[in-house]
This record gives sequence, C-alpha cells and structure tokens, in this order.
Amino acid sequence: MAPTATATTEANNKSKAVNLKPSTTAILHRMQGRPPIAVSGEGLYLQLESGQKVIDGIGGAAVTCLGTSHPKVIKAMKEQLDTLQYVYNMQLSTKPAEELAQLLVDGSKGAFELAVFFSGGSEAMEGAIKLGRQYYYETGQPQRTNFIARKLSFHGNTTSTLSLAYHPARRAPYAAILDEKNFHHVSPAYAKRFQKPDETEEQYVERLRQELENKFIELGPNTVIGFAAETVVGATTGVVPAPKGYFKAMKSVCDKYGALFILDEVMSGMGRMGTLHAWESFGDGVAPDIQAVAKGLGGGYASIGAVLMSKKVARGIQENSGLLKHGHTYQANPLSCAASLAVQKVIAEEDLLKNINIQGKLLERRLRERLQSPNALAAPYTFDIRGGGGFWAVEFDFDAPDAAAVDLKGQQFAMVTQARCFEKGLIMMGMTGGANLEGTKGDHCMFAPAYNVTSEEIETIVGIFVESVEEVLRESIV
Repeated sequence: MAPTATATTEANNKSKAVNLKPSTTAILHRMQGRPPIAVSGEGLYLQLESGQKVIDGIGGAAVTCLGTSHPKVIKAMKEQLDTLQYVYNMQLSTKPAEELAQLLVDGSKGAFELAVFFSGGSEAMEGAIKLGRQYYYETGQPQRTNFIARKLSFHGNTTSTLSLAYHPARRAPYAAILDEKNFHHVSPAYAKRFQKPDETEEQYVERLRQELENKFIELGPNTVIGFAAETVVGATTGVVPAPKGYFKAMKSVCDKYGALFILDEVMSGMGRMGTLHAWESFGDGVAPDIQAVAKGLGGGYASIGAVLMSKKVARGIQENSGLLKHGHTYQANPLSCAASLAVQKVIAEEDLLKNINIQGKLLERRLRERLQSPNALAAPYTFDIRGGGGFWAVEFDFDAPDAAAVDLKGQQFAMVTQARCFEKGLIMMGMTGGANLEGTKGDHCMFAPAYNVTSEEIETIVGIFVESVEEVLRESIV
C-alpha cells in the first residue's frame, strides 16, 4: 500500500508549486504538477525522459524486489500473455493462480492453509477485515464487530483501511466519513519514542499488553474480531520494529479472548526484512491467523496482493459456507499471478534473501559510519538508524540543543533531502510526522533496494544520500 502524503508534505508541495514549470497532463497526480517521466529501466536504474538516469534506492515504495526488466519474469509474462489474459474468478481459476497459492502455503512452514488474491495492498487489507468478520459470522459469533489496531499505523487507502489505521494527517480529509464505531486504537509499539525512561523493555511490552487487554475489556471481549498491526511499521514512522516479546504478548491477549491475530505485511513481508515473512525475524516467530501481503509478492511486475489464512480460519469458512463472500473483478488475474509466480521463483533460485541480508548489513554499516561517527556533520541530528534485511530508515531530530543553529526556513528536512537526492540521481523516500501521536513532528528517510542489489549499488545509494544530507545541513546552519 503506497503511503499518502502527510499534511506537511502537501503544504511543502503547495508552497513550491509556483516554481514548477508548466507541463501538460490529463492525470490528477499525487503531487503538484507532472512528475518526471520514466521511459525505461534496467535493474535498479531508471532512465528518464529528460535524459537523467537515477538509481532507485526505495524500490518505488518497497515494491521492486528484483528491480526492473528481469529476463525470467519478462519471459513468464509474455508466455502468459500469449496463452490466457483474463478469466472471471467466480467462474474459472487458472494454473498460475493455483500454483502461486500452493507456493505461498507450502512456503509458510504450516502457518497458512489457504490464500486469496487481490489487486494490491489496500485491497488485501480490506479483504483481511472482511475475512475476519466472515469467519465469526459463519462460526456463530455475529456479535463480534470490533477491530483494534494501533496509532501511527497505515493499512491502506480505502475508507475501511483508513479507519483501521490511525495517522492524523492521512485521515484528516476523510475523518468525517471514517468508521469510529467498529475501529479502535491503542498505542504504537515504538520504544525509541514512547518507552518511559524508567521502563525496561519487558515492562514496556507488559504496559502495551495491558493496554490492549484493557481495550478488549472496555469493548466487551466477545465483541472483538481481532487485533491488527504492521509487523514492521513502514512509511508512517519509518521501518519501526516492535520490541522483543511484543507480538507474543499481543497474540496472548487475542488467544485469551478468542479473537484473531492479524498482521499487515504489505510493505515488510515477502522477503523485505530478510525472511519470507517478517514475523519470522521481527515478530517473535509468532504466526498470525490472517496476514496480508502485496508489494514484494509481485515485485512491481504486476498489481497483486494476497490474504493468507491459518488452518483455524480456513476450516471455519470451509465447514460453513465453503467460499469467500468478498471479491473483485480482477482478483487472481492470470497475468498478475504468472508474473508473481516468476518473481517468487527467481528469489528462491538466485538465493536473493541471503543477498539482501548481506547487502542490508552493508547499508546499515555505511549509514552508521557516514552519519553517526564522531566527526560526521549529521551526527547531532541523526536520531536513529534502524531496519533489517532490505528495509532501512534514518530518522532525524531537530529538537536537541545542537539543532538550534539549523534553520530549515519552514521546510521539512526529509522532503528537502529527498528532492536533493533526486537531483543527484537517487530515489529514496522522505516522510514526516512519525515522531509523535499528533503526526506533527519527525523526519525520516527510507531505503528498500531490490533484493539483487550489489555492494557497488549500496555504496552509490549511501554516497548520494549522505552528500545530499550534508549539503542541506550546510545550507541550513546559521
């Protein structure tokens, strides 16, 4: 699910609109004016209409796990295009869809029994919401109507998924039509910002566990469908893993009251964190009852998402109606499934999870060396460097006394740095508003290169990023 711009980002774009060159477009874009036009790609590099060549350090939005133009994926897509382009999923299935579903189930080490395909991450999370409701409706617990999720989260751009998530700036335009009756929220699991100074990690986790249990009790334990969370929070706060023991504790509350444990791995799943599922490495190894995946599933070669369900949920449906009561026209599209199947086979055949773990450690090491060493210009403002596998973020903070000399002239550091990186040939993602519950503070920059990224490309990404950070700082220090 691609994140929407925050209010501060929109304000910055609006202020810069007067400087944009007029350009013709019949598209209402997600930024002011017409974005640069990409005309071709090879691996991590994109060629623009202007003649500029840029390296994609964020994979679009943590999507392109193989980069562009991988020959095996292109071949599979062409073969499927020559064979069968579309069927309606309520009438027919296809070999690519059946094979992809089996691959996902077989690769889950027993965690999942069935899969359902959609056209992207928002659709997948919408499907997870409706699947959870259908499960209890069919198993004789129709009174379960409530979902609990977390503040500073993002689960998609539909009205239901915006209701499930909670990021003030992203919800603001639609707040009046969002569902506050069935969707409820507890605190984020963001220790660096919200763990109390006198708390141990264990005490912090216990406080969050108790808060979730209190919310169950407040709503009525037998009215809760499930607790939903991103295994690793993506764009909202910038690659924030939960503290150790957190997901085990949250699932214990769900189990105690018979509710579902739901994970959103649209951004962090399918290998992005260095394991196929993020919960294997960053979620205490606790498998969910329902899980949404998307971005790394198709790797940008096709629009596809999926919902994976445990044996409990699968059997609950199979032993009653025996079918999914939710769907879309392009669900399980054969072209999308063929592309996704080829992507997943390439990841396995080329041992790319091993590679992204190696390159991710190099990325972390270089960022720390260049940004946090004693003599680094950015050291006083670098609040945190975090992540794993092929998903990393740098969070900056300008509240410290050393930052008094920095005058950004009302602009957001992450957004200015993102623009400067692009000028120098790097695409990364700058976001704001993830450092407090109000969504008004914080700057973070994210990286999510393709799993087949090379060491040389990592060096290029870090080099351009640090150069851009330092240039913006020098221009802003008064």
